[in-house]
Amino acid sequence: MSNWNVKGTYVEACNCETVCPCIFFSPPTDDSCTALLGWHIDQGEFEGTTLDGLNAALLAHSPGNMKDGDWKVALYVDDRANETQTEALMGIFSGQAGGHIANLAPLISEVLGARPASISLDTSAGGFSFSVEGLGYAEASTLEGQGGGAVTVAGHPLAVSPGETATVGRTSKIELDDHGFTFNMTDKAAMSAPFSYSS
Repeated sequence: MSNWNVKGTYVEACNCETVCPCIFFSPPTDDSCTALLGWHIDQGEFEGTTLDGLNAALLAHSPGNMKDGDWKVALYVDDRANETQTEALMGIFSGQAGGHIANLAPLISEVLGARPASISLDTSAGGFSFSVEGLGYAEASTLEGQGGGAVTVAGHPLAVSPGETATVGRTSKIELDDHGFTFNMTDKAAMSAPFSYSS
């Protein structure tokens, strides 16, 4: 098993209503869930190769309750990465290198593709903006809760970022067009959280 660790910020937007019921093992609000997931690595290394500042993204589609599996997924990794970094990102975010993402592998029935892409992820303005070349774009703002603070959720059973408190958001836009999945929606579910994975 390779020796690696990465940490940074994770974001997600999907076609469900706020908050996405899939994270509580409940059925998606539109019978199926299609999500755009992204990771920005603040600090990371894979067998001595630095991964600082790089991004990864995932398109995930579940035809029903996510806990029941049958997911179709496509992986995108930062096109700024060199060959060694690309292999590391592919291994980590596909789950092939072990770590938390490997725990999701039994839910996946089909890998639609894996390729480098220009990925932009900005979490500096009370929400996030996120784009993946050839896949789509999502923009979300933090959902305001009691006293003007952010709405958060923690301890949910289906967590891409386990052990972390997620900030709930709402999309002003999510557009997807790749691998036969096409939609353009507003006012849908979004989340962001710190993440830390290791082998």
